[in-house]
Amino acid sequence: MDKPDPKNNAIKLFEDKVVRSIWDDEEEKWWFSVVDAVSILTESSDAAAYWRKLKQRLKEEGFEPVTNCHALKFPAQDGKMRLTDVADTEQLFRIIQSIPSKKAEPFKRWLAEVGSERLDQMSDPEKSIKQALRDYRRLGYSEDWINQRLKSIEIRKDLTDAWNEHGISGTQYATLTDIIYKTWAGKTAKEYKAHKGLTKENLRDNMTNEEIVMNMLAELSTTSITNAKNPETLEENARCAIAGGDVARVAREKLEAETGREVVSSLSAKEIQAEKAARKLPEAEEDSETNDELLKRSNNIAIIRRMRGFSQAYMAKELGISRQSYINIEKGLKELTVSQVDTLKRVLNVSFEGLLGVDTGNPTLDYRKFLK
Repeated sequence: MDKPDPKNNAIKLFEDKVVRSIWDDEEEKWWFSVVDAVSILTESSDAAAYWRKLKQRLKEEGFEPVTNCHALKFPAQDGKMRLTDVADTEQLFRIIQSIPSKKAEPFKRWLAEVGSERLDQMSDPEKSIKQALRDYRRLGYSEDWINQRLKSIEIRKDLTDAWNEHGISGTQYATLTDIIYKTWAGKTAKEYKAHKGLTKENLRDNMTNEEIVMNMLAELSTTSITNAKNPETLEENARCAIAGGDVARVAREKLEAETGREVVSSLSAKEIQAEKAARKLPEAEEDSETNDELLKRSNNIAIIRRMRGFSQAYMAKELGISRQSYINIEKGLKELTVSQVDTLKRVLNVSFEGLLGVDTGNPTLDYRKFLK
């Protein structure tokens, strides 16, 4: 099973006692910390030790819910993420039955209420959307990105519904999703996450607007093709997934040809937000000079960067140097290495002549003819 998305982490309270929980979007169920539940039911001074002994006894008895328990990372008291045993609602009900406690019945009612809250959200899309809005805003995402992400959730749900109607279940969802990613982006989900330097984070929550749109196009196309073709087997569904992903691949390649840069980004969500924030920072070097003034310098780097929509902070990151060092390059106060020239040509998608200029004394130099 894929790890549930950490952003769905929640703290639930039962009689002012904390129960750590997480919502699993793929399986559409809650996972609860067993130790937290045991602590409430037993009022033990060492709930973890109580659970270890109980788990061992139940395993020896062949108690299936305990055998199937697995661990997920939750925030511990020291603030660090640590593995802890979790159980879904059904498993937790079974575990409760093995613990003599006067709080068993109230705790069962509490579990039912928690499940009901999520079912309400699932049956009323408006409630679910409002919750997602609050979550993403709290995490610092921009409104434009949030709107794209919420739309992508709707399109993903349509796709999984179509797959469900055409015989797909369990791990087959992940298999088909990998096929879609591989077709349009050239990477499986695992490879895509590695490209962005992600581990436990949700891949879609770390996509740029362009990546989200391309993935939406791939999944929307797959849904339409699946409904039109009516596949009955995994192999037939896979062919629909390839066809849907191919629609987005063509669009991606066309966009890359027009813009001269790759759509599939190595940036994570935090880096994306940091880059956007950097672009909004007042930068006297960029804002106080006209294009003609910039062209009087010994190179065209600043004006081409500005035309491409890149900030100085972004360019410095691409070159692996400080922002001030990059500013000195733009001003002609710092010489470029051969590798830096190659990097600038690649990032700005410009020829060597366009980058450094062929007539530095002419402020009306038409630098645009050197752009690729």
